[in-house]
This record gives sequence, C-alpha cells and structure tokens, in this order.
Amino acid sequence: MKTSNPTYLEKVATLSADEQERLMSRMAGKLPRRLQKDKLTKEEALAIQLEIEDDQLQEWREKMHSISAKTKSEEKTKSKK
Repeated sequence: MKTSNPTYLEKVATLSADEQERLMSRMAGKLPRRLQKDKLTKEEALAIQLEIEDDQLQEWREKMHSISAKTKSEEKTKSKK
C-alpha cells in the first residue's frame, strides 16, 4: 500500500477547499475506495493523488520532449535533402 509523502502532505494543507475537491474528482483506481473505507485520511489520499499527478506530468513531459527532439531531427534531415 502506497503511503503519502510528507512533502505532498504539506502541499495539501495549502490547497483551498475548491482545489481539494477538484483533486478528489480526479482520483481513480483503488484510492477512492481506500478513502471510502477509512483506510486513509482525506489529506493522505489527496497527497497520494498529487504525487501520482506529478509523476504522470513528469512522464508526459519526457515523452513530449522526445517527440519534439525526434520531429526536429526529422525536419533537419528533410531540409538537407
């Protein structure tokens, strides 16, 4: 079972009620069930969700960077012909 990172718990404390609600609406998988069954506090669940989203954002950025680099190299080879 994944536990919440203290750094993300601190970030959760700074979120407004509206931001927390939006974050909770994006929860998927086992996380909402663990929250519903009182295995996690609301703050812990939000911290885990923030961490998941940060990881996904980092992966997306890496993919976009590699796609961009690939596109640029293809354009360079086309312009040389």
